[in-house]
Amino acid sequence: MVTNSGRVRDGVLFTDQYQLTMAQLYFRRGLHERRAQFDYYFRRYPDYGRHQAGYAVFAGLDPLLEWMDQVRFTDTDLNLLRSQTNTTGQRRFDDEFLDWLRDHGTFDEVVIKAVPEGRVVHASAPIAVVQGPLGVVQILETSLLNHLNYPTLIATKASRIHEAAGGRPALEFGMRRGPASGANPGGRAALIGGADFTSNVGISHEMGVDPKGTHAHSMVQVFMALGEGELEAFRAYAEVYPDDCILLVDTIDTLESGIPNAITVFEELRAAGHEPVGIRLDSGDLAYLSIEAAALLDDAGFEDVQIVLSGNLDELEIWQIRAQILDEFARAGKDPSGLMDRLVYGVGTRLITSQGHEALDGVYKLVAIQEGGDWVPAIKVSDTPEKVPIPGEKQIWRLYDDRGRATADVIGMADEALPAGDILLHHPHRVGVSRVIRRDEITQVEDLLVEVYRDGKRVTPSPDLEEMRQRRLADLDRLDVGVRRLVNPHIYHVSLTEQMKALQLQLIAEAKGR
Repeated sequence: MVTNSGRVRDGVLFTDQYQLTMAQLYFRRGLHERRAQFDYYFRRYPDYGRHQAGYAVFAGLDPLLEWMDQVRFTDTDLNLLRSQTNTTGQRRFDDEFLDWLRDHGTFDEVVIKAVPEGRVVHASAPIAVVQGPLGVVQILETSLLNHLNYPTLIATKASRIHEAAGGRPALEFGMRRGPASGANPGGRAALIGGADFTSNVGISHEMGVDPKGTHAHSMVQVFMALGEGELEAFRAYAEVYPDDCILLVDTIDTLESGIPNAITVFEELRAAGHEPVGIRLDSGDLAYLSIEAAALLDDAGFEDVQIVLSGNLDELEIWQIRAQILDEFARAGKDPSGLMDRLVYGVGTRLITSQGHEALDGVYKLVAIQEGGDWVPAIKVSDTPEKVPIPGEKQIWRLYDDRGRATADVIGMADEALPAGDILLHHPHRVGVSRVIRRDEITQVEDLLVEVYRDGKRVTPSPDLEEMRQRRLADLDRLDVGVRRLVNPHIYHVSLTEQMKALQLQLIAEAKGR
């Protein structure tokens, strides 16, 4: 059966086939209603090659919860599953299982605790904890990972760009090169992570910000091809948008043509009672061109006009541009603040694709299952230590030291309390690696997980953009500068309590038969 229904594509069948085949197996064995717990976390921070992340910014939770609110197994979905056959021509999914999906294949009995969206999160520490009927929470896996991994990746990249920009505005405009409709959650995540604006019109309106965009080289080319030239193109744009006039000046020659023509139009705007906004540089040595452009604009009396830089920028390129400008001004014995304070950074492809690290290593692992009303911890053994999950029900604390800085995320048993004295902490994946934190050095202990979903609906209000941005900024302000470095960041500690480490080692030994 073939269908072109977008509702089918984006509905509850937005999952991998093996989630459904496992769910039917659980149904056949009578395990489908047994409650299970899965943890969502990522194993490694993004590594972009020349530079690396030392933290991540969580994004994508609200769209996931919205999706969970809306989807159900419809007759169309069930008929599509009914049409599937195996290699011998027999039906893959039987009617009893499909009837159960129709009646019970919802998220009404799922409970999710999660770190609030927009907060700084760290490798190995669960970001979301999902409990519910095994058959249902198994089916949820793929969509949850899809909704959370990519936005978290992009929010992290945007945060690094914001840091590199030194407080100057950063614009996201990678929609044309984003992953199809994934550019929407990408644009949303960029706004959460640190982009001040995006060119994506729909997401801008959804998130309550003004969409940004000027014009392309093609507009200037049109006027050139018709014999009117670059100056007339600029005049036409200024006539239509006299109070939003930013001109792209590198279609012909930036310093010899583009900026002189822009200055002519800016003078005409000012004479008519309007103030120009800026110019955009999209190619060439952007640091050098910024310095030269600023000098030309200053000489013409346009000291406050913005200089928007674009063209394959990322956090490292922005950092290098700023360093080059500072060095040039230092050599000349001049104050660079006038130029630095007028720069705006437009970031496209390298942000929306997270170039250099295109996928977050986020996973969704079974850590416990109920038996007789009790939670039984589960383990997965691997020769790769980072692939061994942290078992059982749990809680996560963030510890702050006497400087008010986050010093560790600590994972303990659900019924455990941190000791009143010194705290012995263990590496989540390595044996024999531990450290002691003195209790008198800890000034705050914060519970990270908040219940966000129960009884088929969200139990916390949908946060607005500013709230999520403030969460990120507050967390970054309390994170060591070394962890925030763009290159070779300091390692932030995610640790296990003694009880949790003992449980993990015990389950590994039992699984190996020792």
